[in-house]
Amino acid sequence: MNDNASTLYAKLLGETAAITWEELQPFFARGALLWVEGAEDLVGVALAVAEDDKARISALLAAGKLSKVEEDRAQDLLARDPKLWAVVVAPWVLIQERDEAPTRH
Repeated sequence: MNDNASTLYAKLLGETAAITWEELQPFFARGALLWVEGAEDLVGVALAVAEDDKARISALLAAGKLSKVEEDRAQDLLARDPKLWAVVVAPWVLIQERDEAPTRH
């Protein structure tokens, strides 16, 4: 990771926060939510989006590790109300279900 990426990673990490599904519903309604699978580094994926890393984003999408939040997932999140972590990379809000605060790997 170069210095610029490292600085941006730290900035995104600092902007990552716990959030409820209720707070995310307006973003879902606008189609602006991206789901990051739990094993992935939320901030690392956000960095790829922020840097427009097409190769990494394409690989994540193809592997199902990054996806737009669809209606069925939204209904599941509404029903379960799990702990979620989010980070904004305009125009997107990337979210992930986590048990604890995200950490750098």
